[in-house]
Parts: sequence; C-alpha cells; structure tokens
Amino acid sequence: MAKSPDYKKLYELTGYSFRDEKLLRTALTHSSYASEHRLGYERNNERLEFIGDAYVDAVVGAELFEIMSDAHEGSLSRYRADVVCEDSLSGAASEMGLGSFLYLGRGEEASGGREKPSILADAFEALMGAIIIDGGYEAGRSVILRLLGDRIKLASEGKLNKDFKTKLQELLQEKDHNVQISYEITDQEGPDHSKTFTMQVRANGRVLGTGKGRSKARAEQAAAEDALTKGAV
Repeated sequence: MAKSPDYKKLYELTGYSFRDEKLLRTALTHSSYASEHRLGYERNNERLEFIGDAYVDAVVGAELFEIMSDAHEGSLSRYRADVVCEDSLSGAASEMGLGSFLYLGRGEEASGGREKPSILADAFEALMGAIIIDGGYEAGRSVILRLLGDRIKLASEGKLNKDFKTKLQELLQEKDHNVQISYEITDQEGPDHSKTFTMQVRANGRVLGTGKGRSKARAEQAAAEDALTKGAV
C-alpha cells in the first residue's frame, strides 16, 4: 500500500486539494488491492477511470481545437490520441510520482506495479475522474492542463511520441543508404516477469547509443533516443 496517507505532495503537484479524501483513496486503489482486502468493487479505481478517461479526452481535444485553429478533424484526432495514449499518460503519472501513492495488492507490488505503464495511465485517469467528482469540471480541466499542457503543445507541433528508431534510421540512411543498423541486448536485470533490458544501437558495428527499458522495444527506442541526443549520427 502507499507509504503514507499524507497527500500533501500530491496536492502540490496537481494544484488541487480534495475535500473528500476517501474519494482520492479510491482513485489510488488498484483492483488487486481491493480484491486482496475483500473490498467492494466500488472501492477500486476502475469506475473513476471510466469518468476520467472521457473527460481527459474532452479537455485535450478542446485545447487542441483552440491551439490548432486550421487543423482538420483527422489531424486533431491523431494529435489527441498522441496525448491520451498509455505511454503519454503513464509518462505524466511517472513524472509526478503517482506510483508511490498507489494501493496495490502484494502480487502487483512484487511485480513492479508502481512502474507499470498500464497501471499508471489508469490511475492518472482515475485521479482526474475523482477531481471532477470532488471539485467539478473546471477544477478537473485546470489540473489536466497543468499536468498535460506541455504534452498538448508538443503534440500540436507534431513532436510528441516520436519514433526515435525511425528518425535515427532516416538520418543514417541519408549519409549511407547501405548502412547496417543493429540493436543488441547487453544486459538484463530483474525477475522474468519484470525484466529491465539494456540495449545498444550500432551502425556498421559502431556503438551510437545505449538505453534501458521494461521491454526490448522500449529499450531500443531509448537507445535510439540516446544516439540522437548525443548527436552520434
């Protein structure tokens, strides 16, 4: 379970203080914890996630509509999807340390549940849903824009959730059409159900970058991003 019922840090991060902390606790309670402690279904965060999911979509869509005044519907939908996808929401949740506040069952705790993208993204949406119920739509909108504002801006510029592997490949092939690009696992840490992979990306045998991730695909993206960030191309 969460280390402490003191939510002061969470209030500072969101800019919102709950009137009903029982509602907040529900938003932070994963189904594994509720099941393990024989709590009713209404005591886990899935129903609040349902509300938050819909409202995050609406707020992000409305903000993009204002920012991108000339964009077509298809573009708006694509950029909204970039902001509200699991990777983006779990990233926002991770940045605010939301995982440390979650109530998880022992199994999820042991398997690294506090860092799982799916759990973090769902908890983020549940938290937004709880804020809407506790403080109203404007309070929810304010917090969503506070936490996702930078991502919305990046999405509107086509810079969010870039595929670093593709970008790296394009830059390398501009210089050498026959370049041989490879990704190699150099280390694995953790149990089978929760491994962290370390990956190197090479071009014609030369190491360009190194990255880590909870999956091989994420580690490859991290290695490609490292290569691009260092200007190794």
